[in-house]
Amino acid sequence: MATLHREASELPYSWAPAYRSLIETAYAEPVLRNLYPFTSHWALCFSTTARPELTPTGPCLTANRDGTYGVGTGILAPDLGLFAAPREAVALAVHHLTPGPLTD
Repeated sequence: MATLHREASELPYSWAPAYRSLIETAYAEPVLRNLYPFTSHWALCFSTTARPELTPTGPCLTANRDGTYGVGTGILAPDLGLFAAPREAVALAVHHLTPGPLTD
């Protein structure tokens, strides 16, 4: 997560602070901190295994250009909800995590 935070701080996009806030909020959640974070299409997703063979778990999170934060079952579809604050999006993502042991 620290690497993602550093990369987000260097983005030239106007919505980069929201993306960085999403990463910080997700990192503050112990359950998510135990997972391997990865990004795709500017979505923050999680895996129970590290690269090269990811095992995605739970929903993906997005920081949107309109200032909202999305939670979705897919990378680009916030079908589980849109929120004004990253904390709300992260809480819903944690609620929808697939239960089970983590793999090293």
